[in-house]
Amino acid sequence: MNLIIDDTDHPLIIKVASIQSARMQVYFIDNDDYFQNRLRTADENGVEYDDNDARAIFYARGVLETVRKLRWCPDIIHCHGWISALAPLYIKKTYKDDPSFRNVKIVFSVYDKDFKNKFNPDFINKLLLKGVTKKDVAALGNKGVDYVTLLKFAINYVDGVIQNSETVNEEVMDYARQSGKIILDYQKPDTYAAACNSLYDQIWDLK
Repeated sequence: MNLIIDDTDHPLIIKVASIQSARMQVYFIDNDDYFQNRLRTADENGVEYDDNDARAIFYARGVLETVRKLRWCPDIIHCHGWISALAPLYIKKTYKDDPSFRNVKIVFSVYDKDFKNKFNPDFINKLLLKGVTKKDVAALGNKGVDYVTLLKFAINYVDGVIQNSETVNEEVMDYARQSGKIILDYQKPDTYAAACNSLYDQIWDLK
């Protein structure tokens, strides 16, 4: 399928692999323009990609369209890092009446990996989609979206927040704590799985 971002068609490629020992299937989304021969945020010289804003939009929409296409109905969607920060907005606005997402709860994990350059000035216009209005994205401001602003925006639409790295942006975590969301502070590897399961249980019980 194609996703239209900034009036341009971008093919969404869905791939699947299996981890036989865990009896688990892993799904990947791909696009030659945004991901082929690229690193996560910046190139091998440390120069951040100019289209990181569009890459985040494509990633969020691509994952959600994949869920719809495969007719999954997840109970909890766990978003990891800034690249997934737009998924909560689209789940709560664009897909709010879709059977795949109607009752879903959202968890967002904050990591120590950020970006330094602000997104392009027209980022907000690229975000607009069915169900997403300029009022919905007004909290992003009009001076260019930075890392802290983007993560605070994501937190507005989630049910729980996890500090996934030992050291993260404290302004973001302070905002999460003040928001009243369910919070899981940093956990060491040996306690992480049990703590996450407990968080999921708390969030699932939310009305």
